[in-house]
Amino acid sequence: MRHPPDLFAPPRKQRPARPNSLLWVLETLERDAGYARRKMFGCDAAYLDDVLYLVVADRGDPWSGVLVCTSRERHAALAADLPGLLPHPVLGKWLYLPQTDEDFEAISAKLATLALARDARMGVASRPKAARRAAWRPSR
Repeated sequence: MRHPPDLFAPPRKQRPARPNSLLWVLETLERDAGYARRKMFGCDAAYLDDVLYLVVADRGDPWSGVLVCTSRERHAALAADLPGLLPHPVLGKWLYLPQTDEDFEAISAKLATLALARDARMGVASRPKAARRAAWRPSR
């Protein structure tokens, strides 16, 4: 039988989070007034004016590279300009640039520049919180 936690005990020490080695990809965006970085799936997501553009992930495959937030309809147009982009194996609606790509640095920099320019082929607008809550409510 487990005992209830001691309310007067000091809090447990948490292991510090491992820093994301790919944050350099987002440095170009930091100078923009509309930029915000948030954690997402243990990765770092880049928003510009509340629109999600890029996610940088330095975990195990397929979470090791840059995820380009877009829609399936815009895949071909982006892949034509940036041939290293592939559909993400888990999140198929987004494109993925694996860290193992030989042109990873150059393509990552280009993706950041396109995001900064608010390229119409990129970006996913998030729904307001009220709409997200309504979508999760069970139907009656």
